[in-house]
Amino acid sequence: MILSVGTVTTLFLWCIFRVLKTPGETEKVHGFEFETPDEEKEHESR
Repeated sequence: MILSVGTVTTLFLWCIFRVLKTPGETEKVHGFEFETPDEEKEHESR
């Protein structure tokens, strides 16, 4: 049980470390603008 909990905790901490310490990752984050069909029609009519 201790080995299992220790392994999961170590993996979790390693993942957090990788996310926080990887340089330039903020440049790779992309979002998207979601528009419903009625919003698209509204933009086309302008």
